[in-house]
Amino acid sequence: MEVRSVKKILVVDDEEAIRSLYKMELEDAGFEVETADSGSQALEKLETFKPDLVTLDIKMPGMSGLEVLSEIRKISKDLPIILCSAYGEYKQDFSCWASDAYIVKSSDVDELVKTVQRLLEERE
Repeated sequence: MEVRSVKKILVVDDEEAIRSLYKMELEDAGFEVETADSGSQALEKLETFKPDLVTLDIKMPGMSGLEVLSEIRKISKDLPIILCSAYGEYKQDFSCWASDAYIVKSSDVDELVKTVQRLLEERE
């Protein structure tokens, strides 16, 4: 029988309510979830937590999500990254194209959970 390891998700968002919501919903879906409230904290946790996927807020104080995305791509070209934003217009920004998916934030996190599952299945 094949033993499947629990996939690890790193949720990066400066809003505590969003981090808590995503963490709860992704854990309910069977993932191990770690959170980071800033880009620099996310990059530190990348080393120790070794996530299978990252959700990344675009607008954060200090280091923006797009800067974090760029740094993560230097470390790992294959790590799936989902950009999350309250603003749809970022979809047009070509620097977003380095991500694997783009989700407009909403209280309905079904799209996020489905996208996480799809990207992880594609990697296997």
